[in-house]
Amino acid sequence: MNDRSAMRLARLQQALVAAGTIHLREAARLCGVSEMTIRRDVAASDGAMTLLGGRLVMANNPHYSSAYDLDRQKDSHALAKRRLCERAAGFIENGDTLFMDCGTTLLPLVGRLAAFERLTVVTYALNVANAVSLLPEVRLVLLGGLYHASSRSFGGDDMSAAIKRLGINRAFISAAGVHAERGVSCFHFHEVAPKQAAIACAEQRLLVVDESKVGQVRPAYFARLDDFDVVITDGDMALPQANGGPRIVAA
Repeated sequence: MNDRSAMRLARLQQALVAAGTIHLREAARLCGVSEMTIRRDVAASDGAMTLLGGRLVMANNPHYSSAYDLDRQKDSHALAKRRLCERAAGFIENGDTLFMDCGTTLLPLVGRLAAFERLTVVTYALNVANAVSLLPEVRLVLLGGLYHASSRSFGGDDMSAAIKRLGINRAFISAAGVHAERGVSCFHFHEVAPKQAAIACAEQRLLVVDESKVGQVRPAYFARLDDFDVVITDGDMALPQANGGPRIVAA
């Protein structure tokens, strides 16, 4: 690492102490260099800093250090996820267009779609799309963009506009963190735009989360709890039902 790189890393560390996270573009502007130079600096930081979804964070930040890995998550709370998806399937009607979020929570829902007629599934998750593609009677819309291997999902600037052009009846949303005061969050910033677009345009918004997510706060905030019509969970979600709060459905 040369002196100029060390100076940039020191400047970025000061910014991260104040802000917690900064976008790669902001980091490049702050240091007066290209985004590629910042990427090289981060690679030379010996793991002190890392990039998550296009945002720079300190690796020792407790809110960001538990990086999401889909392979590790697929067997986590597997029985609970199946129960959650059994309840979620009860909200689907023939002819629906469904938005299905990324991650592993909603994968068991795919196995229940064959019981319905004339369904369309919209997703930006490759694992969900692969599973849906095996159902010949279900129409699949895969949203594209830059592929993110850690969550096996895509992200792109035009994804929100593409979602808003579709008539989505039900949006099934997953999350890595659900907190009564601090809202609903995930690990990856590229997931925020498609989640928010689906929540904004769907006729019914359903949050599907197992108990391990309840009480957690993750780096990428994307919604308030009252943005949802229904929360399907096996966790302790003793939320007030007044003032338009979501309906809590226990799995």
